[in-house]
Amino acid sequence: MRNPAKRYFFIFVLPTLLAFLIAFVIPFILGFFLSFTEFTTVNDATFVGFSNYIKAFSDDNSFLNALWFTVSFAITSVISINVIAFLLALMLTRTVPATKFFRTIFFMPNLIGGIVLGYIWQVIINGVLYRFNYSITSSATFGFWGLVILMNWQMIGYMMIIYIAGIQNIPTDIIEASKVDGAGTFTTLRKVIIPSVMPSITICLFLTITNSFKLFDSNLSLTAGAPGNKTQMVALDIYNTFYSRTGFEGVGQAKAVIFFIIVAIIALAQLKFTRGREVEH
Repeated sequence: MRNPAKRYFFIFVLPTLLAFLIAFVIPFILGFFLSFTEFTTVNDATFVGFSNYIKAFSDDNSFLNALWFTVSFAITSVISINVIAFLLALMLTRTVPATKFFRTIFFMPNLIGGIVLGYIWQVIINGVLYRFNYSITSSATFGFWGLVILMNWQMIGYMMIIYIAGIQNIPTDIIEASKVDGAGTFTTLRKVIIPSVMPSITICLFLTITNSFKLFDSNLSLTAGAPGNKTQMVALDIYNTFYSRTGFEGVGQAKAVIFFIIVAIIALAQLKFTRGREVEH
C-alpha cells in the first residue's frame, strides 16, 4: 500500500500545487519585482531601485499614519475579541440553557461579508451619533471605535467556536483532580484550562492578528478613511496609492511588500511565542 501511495502522491498534489503557484507564488514574485520599478502595465516596467520604498515613507505621511492606525486597531481588536470570545466559550461549555442556539447566534455575523457589515454598522452608528449632531466621519475617534466594534461583532463568534472546541477537549479528570486538590475557580482557570487550550489560543491569536492587519473591505465601506484619511488602514492606503495616484503604482507595490513583511514578522513571532507555551498531552 505504501509504494502505490508514493507513486501517485504527485498526481494528487499537482492540482493544488499548480493553483498555489498560479494564485500566490508567481504573483508574489512578480509583485516583489514590480516594487523596484515604475510601471503602468507589467510590460512597460522600468527599474528604479529603492526609489519606490523611499517614496513610500518620504512622499507624505499617509503610509506611516495608516500603519500607526492599523497597529492601534489591531492591538485593541485582538485583545477584546479573544477575551470576550474566551469568556463566552467558558459560559457556553457549562450547563446553560439553549447553548447551541447561542453558539449559532454568536457565529452568524462571521458569515456576512465585510462590505455589507461596514454599511450595516455605518447606519447603526450614524443613527446614534446623528442625535448628537455627529457622524462616524466627524472624528477619527468615532471611526476607530466603529471599526473595533465591527471587527468584534464579526470575529467573536468564530473565535468562540475554536475556544469551545479547545475547552471541550480538556479531559474531565484533570478538572476534577484540580477541584479535589482544593483549587478554586480562578486557579483552575489559570493553571489548568488556559494552559490546556493554548493550541486554540495560538490559532485564535494568529487569525485575529492577520485579519485585523489586513482589514480592507469593512474599512472602505464604514469610513473610507474619513475624515482626512485619519481612519485609513494600511490595506486601504495601498489601494488608494495604487489606483488613485497616477505614476505611483510602483510605490503602492512597495508599500504592499513592506506591509507583507511587517505582518509576516508579527504573525510568525506570535506563533513561536504561543506554541512554546502549549501543553503536551
